Amino acid sequence: MASLIITNGRKTGNFYPLGQGTNVVGRDEGVLIQIVNEFVSRKHMQVRYDQEADLYHVQDMKSRHGTFVNGNRIYEEVAVSEGDLIDIGGVTLMFTRKDFEDREGALAFSRESGQRPRATMEAHS
Repeated sequence: MASLIITNGRKTGNFYPLGQGTNVVGRDEGVLIQIVNEFVSRKHMQVRYDQEADLYHVQDMKSRHGTFVNGNRIYEEVAVSEGDLIDIGGVTLMFTRKDFEDREGALAFSRESGQRPRATMEAHS
């Protein structure tokens, strides 16, 4: 299983396991991954698992402030890889293929990784 880890702000170290379906991320109470921040849209982005390709994809959901992968604003679905950084509304989430038992494990992993953005990304329709 994969996870998203918050790497900045007061929620640093919080992590969200990703299943093998589609996860909506936003500030709305009804989404699977809720990020409470005034610059995060109610339904900001989605993370989708493609079982056939064994890849996770991120897509902006027409958010007001955009979704950025490794510093690049995305306009279409983008495949993410280990250590990629996803920014939404000033909150940075690190994508990893790892799963964690607790917040401390996720926080330690994000610190060990160095949070270095990757220069490459693939766009998929």
